[in-house]
Amino acid sequence: MNFTDSLWLSIEAIYSKILAHPFVQGLTDGSLDESAFRFYAIQDALYLQDFARGLAILGAKADSDDDFLMFCDHASNAILVERSMHDSFFKAWQLTSEQVYNTPPAPNCLLYTSYLLRVALGLPYYEAVGAFLPCYWIYWQVGKELVQKGSVNPLYQQWIDTYASDEFEAVVKAVLPVMDNLALGLTQPQKEAVKHHFIITSKMEYLFWDMGYHQQEWEV
Repeated sequence: MNFTDSLWLSIEAIYSKILAHPFVQGLTDGSLDESAFRFYAIQDALYLQDFARGLAILGAKADSDDDFLMFCDHASNAILVERSMHDSFFKAWQLTSEQVYNTPPAPNCLLYTSYLLRVALGLPYYEAVGAFLPCYWIYWQVGKELVQKGSVNPLYQQWIDTYASDEFEAVVKAVLPVMDNLALGLTQPQKEAVKHHFIITSKMEYLFWDMGYHQQEWEV
């Protein structure tokens, strides 16, 4: 068993809850209120700004030129490729870039990005890779799951197709071996540290969809 296989086994219960969440279920059966999806998409655009910066930090910390180039490329694509998808949504909703990017981050969005950036800046490279991995991997798995059902909503179908695509699969499959190769040189306590971050950010993936579904606001 590869190290990444063991990581996935550690979040099986979390992933099952993600698939069962009404936000995720609603993407295919059409029950998700479009206002909730719009709230999510705006927050996701804000999230990707910091996620991309975190990937650039991973690139700077990378042990090899290949990893450096890969994470820098992914940082660029997080801004360019996924922003293109978001922009098509925002155009449909007649939202300007100013309206989107001047929106305050919701609590769960800020929680997630702050955690990622703290790990990327302050902890070893191998721990940071473990923290960033769920965002890649869970979205790919969710995309593959949902594309089998399809969606009655064209916007939701576009979202599903993006993460179920061969292009996104290639991105994820480029990152998994990085983690497995790093694990070969790690002690058991170091592997446990990676697993800790992997589980935490997997939980934050759940919380992010929950944030969108409830259109989470600051209570104070």
